[in-house]
Amino acid sequence: MSGTTSAATCAGCGGALHADDRFCEACGTPVGTGQALPPVPPPPAAKVADEDDDDAPLPAGGAGGCRACGGTVAADGYCEQCGTPAASERDHFALSPAPWVGGVCDRGVRHARNEDAMALAASGSFAALVVCDGVSTAPGSDVASLAAAGAALDVLVAGGPEGSAAVTGADPVRRAAWSALLARAAVAGDDAVAASAPGAEPEHAPSCTFVAAVVDEGLLVVGWLGDSRVYWLPDDGTPEQLTADDSGAGELMARGVPRAAAEASPQAHAITRWLGPDAEDVTARTTATVVDGPGWVLVCSDGLWNYCSPAPDVARLVREHAETTGPDPTALAGALVAWANAQGGRDNVTAALARVG
Repeated sequence: MSGTTSAATCAGCGGALHADDRFCEACGTPVGTGQALPPVPPPPAAKVADEDDDDAPLPAGGAGGCRACGGTVAADGYCEQCGTPAASERDHFALSPAPWVGGVCDRGVRHARNEDAMALAASGSFAALVVCDGVSTAPGSDVASLAAAGAALDVLVAGGPEGSAAVTGADPVRRAAWSALLARAAVAGDDAVAASAPGAEPEHAPSCTFVAAVVDEGLLVVGWLGDSRVYWLPDDGTPEQLTADDSGAGELMARGVPRAAAEASPQAHAITRWLGPDAEDVTARTTATVVDGPGWVLVCSDGLWNYCSPAPDVARLVREHAETTGPDPTALAGALVAWANAQGGRDNVTAALARVG
């Protein structure tokens, strides 16, 4: 969108137009109309599932593809067919640190930006998966969640087989060591949140949830604050939600209120513990389990479990999509994200998976 600036203004937002503009650079409204474009829909399931670049975040529409219509996104960042602005890499990205570990993080349908974040690492039979969900009512939570996830992962990788503080020993020793490292990872994430908004008043500072899973051979250890979750979904056996939500719904369920009623309550998603300058306690709760057979470790934000919460239902959902996508965890994570978006995508969506056993 180059050319000489004219006196014309956009009918949609009032922004200045250039002489050769076909679409408003600010809002994407076609020149000559007063009708704004519809909201950008979620990426097609096939696009998500096919994204398999290792390590690097990916644009939401794939190579040059428009999220709204599938058309070509021009060099100026707008679709040549419908004028929709291109999605940023922060809106949607996939990570595949190993063939058995992968994840997808997506803006969803209704939110203007992606405040979810994830960070993954894997080596041999070790993997660390971190998911942070930024609190949308706090400014800068998209930056804070990404910083927190990265800082937490660094602490956990230091305990992996190639780290400087490698965790070794029998299961009880490793459980204790990983639990301590998960607690340190949460503190590192909290420090990163504070550093992302220096000088911000606590009541106006960013904040996010934290959940992390460590796979260390046959041991699975998790830590969390907030309502992002870890599920263990064995091929044979009983699926489990390993975390317990730090939220209004979690407190209701702890009092015996049935899950469906608790999660439908007005305060269901009001979190009671989080990372951020206004947090009173950033000590992660932890738990560990022995993985004695094949299955999936799923680490996710509430953008996924909003639509499928009980562990048996989640196991069924993962199994059904795995039958279509095959065993690749990144493709499966993409299918789960696309499924959540198809249900309404009212929140950011993150799914990270490890195939173990």
